[in-house]
Amino acid sequence: MKKLSVITVTYNAERTIERTLRSVYEQTCSHIEHIIVDGKSTDATVELIRGYERPSLKWISEPDRGLYDAMNKAAATASGDYLCFLNAGDTFHSPDTVQQMLNSFGENDFPDILYGETAIVDENGNFLHMRRLRAPETLTWKSYKQGMLVCHQAFIVRRELFEPYDLSYRFSSDFDWCIRMTTKAKHIHNTHLTLINYLNEGMTTANRKASLKERYQIMSKYYGPVSTFLHHVWFVVRALINPEK
Repeated sequence: MKKLSVITVTYNAERTIERTLRSVYEQTCSHIEHIIVDGKSTDATVELIRGYERPSLKWISEPDRGLYDAMNKAAATASGDYLCFLNAGDTFHSPDTVQQMLNSFGENDFPDILYGETAIVDENGNFLHMRRLRAPETLTWKSYKQGMLVCHQAFIVRRELFEPYDLSYRFSSDFDWCIRMTTKAKHIHNTHLTLINYLNEGMTTANRKASLKERYQIMSKYYGPVSTFLHHVWFVVRALINPEK
């Protein structure tokens, strides 16, 4: 069976990291390694990580240059066939999610990208609603004209396809990376599964504005300024039509 490398980047995540550690530990699939890159936390994060130490868990705690630098560092040490980036506080949808995901394609098949749906949960793990942007039936690089249709955590990439995140983007490098990976992929597989429970914590207003500005720049780079402007007009209309999610 294929092996999955789960990558979690942390910094002072004592409030949320254990739910992620437990979710990976409780997976019924044994072909998993968990790689944690901690940015030298000053709280109890490292102690919590130590509580789950086992041969399949690899971790380091040292200063880094931010979220995407830590992700690049972790990916460079991975040994799995596929990479999954699971944030502290996020979990797999159920204990057999990885098993189901890896069984959703043939043993002799080797998709470049696997993807699925994302559920939004509260801090107690209670289901709130499905992610407003649903995964398309067929995913291509052009799909991202409509926004981040597939949650980064539910976007699983073959390790051999991986390219580093662009550190020039502070908040939306994952958006740029997903487009690049999709452009590069030859075989993209829709698992038709809900893969991830995403913790609904939100983002500060300042970071949200910076993130949206970066996304606009990224979309303009790939799709052109006119197309990007017209799609953002539609985003506003879409938000007005369906504001609750």
